Amino acid sequence: MIATRIREALHAEATQVRVTDMRIGLGYTAVRIDSGSAGVAYTPREDLTHGCSLLHAAGSLAGRPATDLLSLLESSQPLERTIGLATANALVAARQPGAGLGGDILRVLALRPTDRVGMVGCFEPLIAPLQARVASLMIFERSGDRAAGVQPAECALDLLPACSVALITSSTLITEGLEALLEAAAECREVALLGPSTPLLPEVFADTPVTWLSGIRIENPAKVLRVVSEGGGTRNFSPYVQKVNLRLPGRGEETSNRSRDGLQDQAGRIVRDAVTREVSRHPATGGKDTL
Repeated sequence: MIATRIREALHAEATQVRVTDMRIGLGYTAVRIDSGSAGVAYTPREDLTHGCSLLHAAGSLAGRPATDLLSLLESSQPLERTIGLATANALVAARQPGAGLGGDILRVLALRPTDRVGMVGCFEPLIAPLQARVASLMIFERSGDRAAGVQPAECALDLLPACSVALITSSTLITEGLEALLEAAAECREVALLGPSTPLLPEVFADTPVTWLSGIRIENPAKVLRVVSEGGGTRNFSPYVQKVNLRLPGRGEETSNRSRDGLQDQAGRIVRDAVTREVSRHPATGGKDTL
């Protein structure tokens, strides 16, 4: 499972640091480690149990080795998985910044007018720009108060195979739906995992259909932790983060090469057919110019 891959990829780093602060907000959960870096992950409010005590370990998590919280990625409890993913993102943030492109995913994603796009998770700022650039857009959302035209999340498994591009919210790492969605999107030319919860770990997704990881790097951890504590979300902490898009080498390039090779083969057939027709019309000259 991808959660296991994330834990294994970060285990060595996690043994060297401790968690200094953790905030569970209504929109996001934030974790800060003793290197000063921080990470966030979506808080799955709709999956939380009822009651006034939602986390039995509350009051004892800050100060623990990061390995303890990172291991929660594989928990059966959604809130614990959120803590694990936020810890993973804090550990990634402690690394030296790697190559990446800034801005929204639509600035770097190679879209075509003929594309059929499937969006898992309703990213409202992307809807109008996408509709202006592609042939069709299907949106899938778990929320019970879906807007008109938004389909239930479970429909994505049946409809993504007909799409050429898939945009998938990284919160599916928490809701445990990501593996099935990636299987459904296996034939898509581009598959982007996006949102503040996205772990920027290309090695974890190397043999999956994912071609882009679109997440954030937190530039002001103190401000982000405060926003999270006060119930804020992406729009509130956006001044304190940088959007990052990482291209995964290999799969997308191979897909592009196959498409280019297909076009070249088609062009070759057209030329050969044209030459054949010309030869049949002018057998004496073999279809060549006779000046």
